[in-house]
Amino acid sequence: MLVLRSAILFILAAFFEIGGAWLVWQGVRGDGSHGGRGWIWIGAGVIALGVYGFVATLQPDGQFARILAAYGGVFVAGSIVWGVVADGYRPDRWDVTGALISLVGMGLIMYGPRGH
Repeated sequence: MLVLRSAILFILAAFFEIGGAWLVWQGVRGDGSHGGRGWIWIGAGVIALGVYGFVATLQPDGQFARILAAYGGVFVAGSIVWGVVADGYRPDRWDVTGALISLVGMGLIMYGPRGH
């Protein structure tokens, strides 16, 4: 049950961090063909990034370094998925392979057997 809770929290954290960064990106740069969408998008992104920071503290493991290191794998894979859904990004086999390797690393760091 702790693994399921942890996985859900990682996904939620990724939603807020990647979504927040995406909102800031949109606020500053827009779709790349013209100026950004403005301060409301940037402000919403900053709020989402703050929520991400809070969600990360809810992980059942109390080790900051382990949680953030493991979360890195979720961030990598989540960023690819976000790009597909939000921007129509088409990942190639190297993107997918890298994301899968990152998720394996996350699993080892977060859920690997420990002798204590």
